[in-house]
Amino acid sequence: MKKQILFVTSLDEDSDEGLSYAIDLSKTMDKDIAILLVHKKNWLNKFEDMMSAIAFAEVNEHETARKLMEGNHNKAFSLDEKIRSLAERCNASGIDSVIQTVTADAVSAVLDSLKQMKGIDMILLSPSVTVNGEVTSKDLSRLVRIASRPVVTMSRQAYAV
Repeated sequence: MKKQILFVTSLDEDSDEGLSYAIDLSKTMDKDIAILLVHKKNWLNKFEDMMSAIAFAEVNEHETARKLMEGNHNKAFSLDEKIRSLAERCNASGIDSVIQTVTADAVSAVLDSLKQMKGIDMILLSPSVTVNGEVTSKDLSRLVRIASRPVVTMSRQAYAV
C-alpha cells in the first residue's frame, strides 16, 4: 500500500481550494491522497427547517413544506457531486484517492482518521479549514502535538487592489 497525504478540507463551496497543490505535492512525493471532507452539522438549523416544514404542512401549505425539505435533499445531492468531482480531478491527474466525509470539528476528524488510516505520512489543511477560523491556533498546536506527522497549513493568496 502506497503512503498517503491526508488533505483536509471543509464541505463548502471552496472545498476543492488547495486540491491542485495537494495533487502536485502527491505527484512530487509519489504518494496517494486521502481526502477528508469535514463539516459541522448544525443540528439547530436542520431542526428549525424540519419544524417549519411541519408547521407549513399542518396549515395545508404543502408546497412550502416540500421546498423546505428539498433544500436538505439538494445538499445531499451536492455532496455526491462534490465527491465525484474531487475523485475525477485526482484520477485525471493519475493520483489514487480515498474520500471520506465526517461530521465533526476538523481536529477531531483528523485524529480519528489517523487512527483508522495507517498509511498517512503528512496532513495538509486546506484554506477552507484554516482561514475561516475553524481551526484555531490552540487546535493546531494540539494537532501538531498529537498527530506525530508533519502538519502543513495552506492560506489564501492575498491580492492587492
